[in-house]
Amino acid sequence: MILDTNALSAFADGVSPVVQQIAAADELHVPVIVLGEYRFGIATSRRRRDYEAWLARGRAFWNVLPILEETATHYASIRQQLKKAGGPLPANDVWIAALARQHDLPVLSRDAHFDAVPGLTRLSWH
Repeated sequence: MILDTNALSAFADGVSPVVQQIAAADELHVPVIVLGEYRFGIATSRRRRDYEAWLARGRAFWNVLPILEETATHYASIRQQLKKAGGPLPANDVWIAALARQHDLPVLSRDAHFDAVPGLTRLSWH
């Protein structure tokens, strides 16, 4: 399973349904893009030190997915498919979707726009 930024944030905050889904996952992956978004978000947080400490501890539990040339091929394909369908996604989310397709993994996210990506499975929580 790949975590989107909102899932990583919910995990850090101990949101029970997210923690349960993550605990049940065989593998846990965090795209480098998500780490960048998360670090940007915590940079101005009043709980910055808490979140940075959580991130340092949590790093042992997931694999960081880098952007590679193969990822770029998936990115271009997804952008083209979405352009034809008339439904763009935020650029960072296209990269996350590209990594999900590259590794054939579902994305845990509250962002329903991932549902528009052909061949991608989105998991969510309530």
